[in-house]
Amino acid sequence: MPRLAAASLAGTAIEFYDFFVYGTAAALILGPLFFPTFSPVAGTLAAFATFGVGFVARPLGSVLFGHIGDRRGRRPVLVASLLLTGASTVAVGCVPTYGSIGVAAPLLLLVLRFLQGLGLGGEWGGAVLLAVEHAPAERRVLWSSFPQVGPAVGFLLANGVVLGLSSTLTEAQFAAWGWRVPFWAAGVLAVAGLWLRSSLTESPSFLQIDDHARVPLAEVVRDHWRLLLLTGGGLSIGYAIFYAVTTWSLAYGTERLGVSRSVMLTCIMGAVLVKGALTPLVALLGDRYGRRPLCLAGCAAAALWMFPMVALLATGAPMPMFLGFLGAMLAFITMFAVIAAYLPELYEPRVRCTGAAVGYNLGGVVGGALTPIVATALAEQGGRVPWAVAAYLTAIALFSLGCFALLPETRPVRVSAAAEAAAG
Repeated sequence: MPRLAAASLAGTAIEFYDFFVYGTAAALILGPLFFPTFSPVAGTLAAFATFGVGFVARPLGSVLFGHIGDRRGRRPVLVASLLLTGASTVAVGCVPTYGSIGVAAPLLLLVLRFLQGLGLGGEWGGAVLLAVEHAPAERRVLWSSFPQVGPAVGFLLANGVVLGLSSTLTEAQFAAWGWRVPFWAAGVLAVAGLWLRSSLTESPSFLQIDDHARVPLAEVVRDHWRLLLLTGGGLSIGYAIFYAVTTWSLAYGTERLGVSRSVMLTCIMGAVLVKGALTPLVALLGDRYGRRPLCLAGCAAAALWMFPMVALLATGAPMPMFLGFLGAMLAFITMFAVIAAYLPELYEPRVRCTGAAVGYNLGGVVGGALTPIVATALAEQGGRVPWAVAAYLTAIALFSLGCFALLPETRPVRVSAAAEAAAG
């Protein structure tokens, strides 16, 4: 299990590095380079729109790779998704700007972002299912939480590279070629990920399936549509929190508050670092107390914290901003530390890869794709403290709370030794 967990963590870290580096670039530099005829705010909105395309593609990727995972196995999904995401990320770093090829530049960005989302939509399902289906029942949340640490590692890698470049290069150098370097680095990381995953064995649960679903998506929609909608709705607030902190606030802080790029990145990275470190510890609570209670607690905490978070961000001071982001990330990880075990447990093995992955990525469409766009538009209409953004995030938190309240608990029932003796 440690070797498998490490390989899953490394793979998700690499794939999410690819995905997050685009979000950071969209917040900082893509607007003026690819939408120079727009106003600064409109350019940022347009860049966030290309960012959102990746989230629209993720459910499609989960359908495509979920079909492969339920029909051919979990392991092939990990290789194919990593190749697709890595290649499209490197290609983003090679796209000429609007000044060189005109409107073809943002169109190419759109296509490559779509391919990134397609690959990432398949990655999560394959990675967590290998961990979940190998793990002992009483530690399923713990072992499946390691792929959930991967996004934090990927985010820190992506933003660390951008922070290092922006600190050592001039603005002109960063705009000319420096922003491309993090995308090119994705090629090296993809090769490393493929090497790490070459020794993984297939999931025992998949090998035990005698009758594979012919069309997994059709079976999921027919028999589990309610689960699909509720899990997608429940996860919406997690995505909304993460991208409000890591993407929208980065653009808002640098453009509206005048905070330096390095200060904003440092505050955000500090909060994400704590979130990643605490993930396995919170997962232990999921094994002990159940999956659903932690999801409900995370949604409730998010609903209570969004107004304080926005108020702390509006100060523009490093420590208050960090504390605001940290509180949001703690609410986030209370839910997402258990999700990697919770979602697969809701579905039978024959359609598990499709059902869990599609539900997971549906939440990204509402929470991830729309949040930077909606928050940017709402903040533009308000004063220094964008209360409308806080209200928007609180509404999503309450919506997700209602969805999780309608889902069942899946924690395996522990049978005592005395009960087993009596039954025997």
